[in-house]
Amino acid sequence: MFSSVVLFFAVLLILLTCQNRRPKNFPPGPRPVPILGNLLHINLRNPVADLEKLAKRYGNVYSLLMGSRPMVFINGLQTLKEALVNKAADFSGRPQGLMANHAIQEKAPGMVLADYNSGWKEQRRFGLMTLRNFGLGKQSMEQRILREIDCIIKLLDNSVGKTINPQVLFHSAASNIICQVLFARRFDYDDESIKFFTHYVQKTSKLMTGFWGMIYNSIPMVRCLPLPFQRVFKLFKMASEKWSKTVIENKKTRVPGKPRHFIDCYLDEMEKRGDDGSSFSEDQLVVYVLDLHFAATDTTANTLLTAFLYLMNNPQIQERCQREIDKVLDGRDQPSFEDRHQMPYVQAVIHETQRKANTVPLSVFHCTTRDTELMGYSIPRGTIIIPNLSSVLFEEGQWKYPHEFNPENFLNEKGEFVKPEAFIPFSAGRRICLGETLARMELFLVLVTLLRKFKFIWPEDAGEPDFTPLFGVTQAPKPYRMKIQLRGTP
Repeated sequence: MFSSVVLFFAVLLILLTCQNRRPKNFPPGPRPVPILGNLLHINLRNPVADLEKLAKRYGNVYSLLMGSRPMVFINGLQTLKEALVNKAADFSGRPQGLMANHAIQEKAPGMVLADYNSGWKEQRRFGLMTLRNFGLGKQSMEQRILREIDCIIKLLDNSVGKTINPQVLFHSAASNIICQVLFARRFDYDDESIKFFTHYVQKTSKLMTGFWGMIYNSIPMVRCLPLPFQRVFKLFKMASEKWSKTVIENKKTRVPGKPRHFIDCYLDEMEKRGDDGSSFSEDQLVVYVLDLHFAATDTTANTLLTAFLYLMNNPQIQERCQREIDKVLDGRDQPSFEDRHQMPYVQAVIHETQRKANTVPLSVFHCTTRDTELMGYSIPRGTIIIPNLSSVLFEEGQWKYPHEFNPENFLNEKGEFVKPEAFIPFSAGRRICLGETLARMELFLVLVTLLRKFKFIWPEDAGEPDFTPLFGVTQAPKPYRMKIQLRGTP
């Protein structure tokens, strides 16, 4: 009996070891262990530093086995360009079977997680066209953003001389801006709906690619256990139900052919296509708006939080921005997005903030759509590809000051704004962020408007600032408080 048990476990160990072997000419990496693979080689709570060390050891293309599933990490500007731009068709898929996919399994793939196929292509074309029609990059969108900034200003006016926690404020404002596009409505900052969505965005961001997200994706046998990752499924269900209710309410007042917002446009498109087997459906619409709401809220809010963290702790940079803003606006009531062309230093500060914020450090995971090659290595179809955007945003040789916050990274010797090729916070290639234009407009208008009126100060009792971000699908600065003063007051 004992010998049979020993034989069973010996065979099991051999099978697990064989399962964990890398295919021929597959990218190298550390030796895995049975069941766990390479999970012990990285800090699951924040793997970015460990991934950088592995790149130094194994090169810009290396692999890790998360459990028994191989993942290829790609690092450095040239490698990412080769994969995401030059070989975009090979590397633009999305992996299936991960936590994020399972959260929406009863619905539709949406936009962000949809695999690279004809359905994704028609959904993306529709999204780009509709967002442009509703003012993305135009004056109408500018006015929506400026109206929301007025609400921020009212709150800050009431906080002059005090310290506040800006985290909820910026998430609520960013959420309201995209909600106006999606269904032409905004919420008061103390409304329960906006409080829920802010909580949903922040919580799911940390859980899906944090410690528990990695455990879920790497060790399938634990997925049914009552562990913290189960919270993601509950939150997604609640968010999905709220958006489903919004779609139903808008259908009651909708006039076909006269769209008021994104949801109306989508419903019009559904009716136009009919039951022709297209990818358009109400389930797809619900997940689509969830995608847009999540992406447009968390990344922009966390970038703004990063901006004010650095501006408070670099008062000379804040003051130089204010001098440039005063000179360009010269008595005008409101800024315009076009003013950015006359504000090279402000532009440099915003872009440097995006670089240092490193908001989506590992992008959204990609997947190979067919057997392919990258930098001499063979990559089988269906392999998870993780573009390490951090490795480009802080790459030696690409930046004057790769490891410090310095707007000079975006200024030439004449003081003119320049954008290096390595600036890819929105990723690159066919999967580049759909809302890049909206994010850029929001960041510029919010920062210029607020810096024009207020001075932001690191509180005297706050201690030393901690610039190390909290890891997640989107990274965020650690919570902090800021003191508000009107400019010109002591």
